[in-house]
Amino acid sequence: MKKQTEKATPERKKKPFLRRKVCRFCTDKKLDIDYKNPRVLRYFITERGKIIPRRISGNCAKHQRQITVAVKRARNIAILPFTTAVH
Repeated sequence: MKKQTEKATPERKKKPFLRRKVCRFCTDKKLDIDYKNPRVLRYFITERGKIIPRRISGNCAKHQRQITVAVKRARNIAILPFTTAVH
């Protein structure tokens, strides 16, 4: 007979080790955030046109704010789309 303390416990799922994301603008000082450069800003918007949040992109707060302002400016002058056309 098993004692109550020796109960069979189900296997616990282990969390996979996730690397801490590093802000690419802090590590590479040559990269600049500019609303006139859509090639850099495309990495920070989804295919639907939404700005990717900080926890997913790995940016620091300072650079995420700069990206947000740059994306909004680029949208206003039609360099980046607000949304995609779904037909």
